[in-house]
Formats: sequence, C-alpha cells, structure tokens
Amino acid sequence: MPGCCSRHSTRRTPGQRKAPRSDRCGRAPRVRGLRRHGGRPDARPGRWAARAPLLAIITYLAAAWSVVAALGLAGLTLAVHATAPGGGLSQLIGACVLRLRDAYATPGGATAAGLGLTLAAAVLARTALTAVTHLRGVRQHAVRHPQTARLVGPPEPALGAVLVDHGQPAAYCVAGPHPTVILTTAALQTLDPDQLDAVLAHERAHLASHDHRLLAIAKIGRQVLPFLPLMRDADTQITRLVEMHADDAATADRDAGPLATALVVLAAAGPAPGLAAAATDAVQRIQRLLRPAEPLSRVRRQLLRAGAAALALTPCCSR
Repeated sequence: MPGCCSRHSTRRTPGQRKAPRSDRCGRAPRVRGLRRHGGRPDARPGRWAARAPLLAIITYLAAAWSVVAALGLAGLTLAVHATAPGGGLSQLIGACVLRLRDAYATPGGATAAGLGLTLAAAVLARTALTAVTHLRGVRQHAVRHPQTARLVGPPEPALGAVLVDHGQPAAYCVAGPHPTVILTTAALQTLDPDQLDAVLAHERAHLASHDHRLLAIAKIGRQVLPFLPLMRDADTQITRLVEMHADDAATADRDAGPLATALVVLAAAGPAPGLAAAATDAVQRIQRLLRPAEPLSRVRRQLLRAGAAALALTPCCSR
C-alpha cells in the first residue's frame, strides 16, 4: 500500500478469550527472557546497515540512482559535442568529453550521436513518466485513506491517532497532506500501555522522517530499471531499513523491550498486507532491539558518507 508507512496485524478467532499479557501468543515471555540476557550492547561485529540504517538508505539510493544517471549521461556523451570551458567541475567534465572528439569525426559518428540521444531521451522519459504515475497514485491514496478512516472512527487526541473499530489489531500511518496514524480497537485491547506507546512512537517516527518519500524514490527506481538486481530489490531493502530507522527513533528515549514484545505479538498471525512493520524482518528486528550492536565509529560514518557522495557524483565525473 503505497501511502502506508507501516502496518501491524494479527487475529483472534471469534469467542477466543484474550490471553494474559505475560503469555499472549506464546511468545512474549521469550522476549522478556531474551531481554534479560541481551540488554547490553552486542559487542560482536554486525552488518553495518543494521547499525546505521539511515546512512544505509542514503548509500543504497545513491548507488541505485547513480545507475540511472550513468545510463542517461552515457547517451549524452555519445550525442553531444562539447568543449572544455574553464572552471572547476565543468572543466573536468569537458576534459573527459574531449577524449571522445576524435571518435565523433568518423563516418559513424552521426549514427552514434543519434543512438546516444535516443538513449538519453528514453531514460529521461521513462523516469519522468514513472515518477508522475507513481506519485499521483500515492497522493490519491494519501488523501482518500485518512478521509475514509475518519468516517468510520473518531480521532483520539489522547492517542494522537484515529481509532477504528475493527477486530484485527493494526497500527499504521498514512503520509500526505494530512499525516495520520490509524489504530484499531483490537490493537488498543491487545497491547499494554507501554507496548502501545512504543508502537505509536514507531508510526510517528515514520511521519517525522518522511519515510514515504524514501520509499517512493526506491519504488520509482525499481520501476525504471526493473531488470537490474540493485534496482529490483530497492523498495524491499529500503522498506526494511526504514523500519529499523523508525525502531531506533521510537526507542531513543525508552526501553526497547515493549516494542520488541509488541512486534512479536502483532506478527504472530503472519505477514499482513501492505508495508507491515511486524512482518518486515520481524525476527531480525526483534533481535536487533534486544541485543543492540555498538554504534558505528565516527570515522567509519564519515567514510560511508564519502562513499555515498562518490556514488552520486561518479556518473557526472564519468561524463
């Protein structure tokens, strides 16, 4: 569901009594047991993306979109005869183009230029059309869904969410002109106060970080070049990383145990439709919350930022 930042879901059969909070779904006690053994930062080396999800998002998107930029600029390289005007980056780009000038003077130069122009135009047109189509659909969903939710449920100022009467526990957010967190009555009954606060903080973190924009960029990239593995997996990887980033924001000033327990409880029924937080690498995220790895060092963060910048600038320098 394009406009949803996340969704949590589980079910109870009709007539089933609500289990005590300590053993609901048969998994909550295990989470608390892990919490006792895993409250300290995990000293073992972990995947750096899980240790710095926001930085990983920037790096992944820079790498993915550098492919699109390189493809378009490759066409321009074949199509445009350039000189080398003075001045910084422009001079560097011009120097790169001058190396191809001799090739343009050959009899096949005009054909190569035509092919290059066609390639550049195709990349630009496909990107623009895909972006317009996707963003239009996202905006329509972002406008209609909160309106529909308000028709069937009243806003609850104390929760900062729209409360919808439904038997399926769910909590999710819809970004757009009127960012909204939507909560079902079943979720209100299933989660204890600490778990509910943690889940709502997770949803608000999605809205505050504008994660829907990052997901849109990833999905557009996948649709532009779906045959490349890097692009084909872009939205899946970015979805996983934004959930980790929202977990970090939600637990920045509170214990991670309630959110981990809520993920277990809400994921017990299996994957939910849409971008479900509880169904997106739930096991890995629970382990990450209960056994957090040491943060990346400042030096490593700077190196990764430099790498992301290099990925973004490489197509221009190669032009």
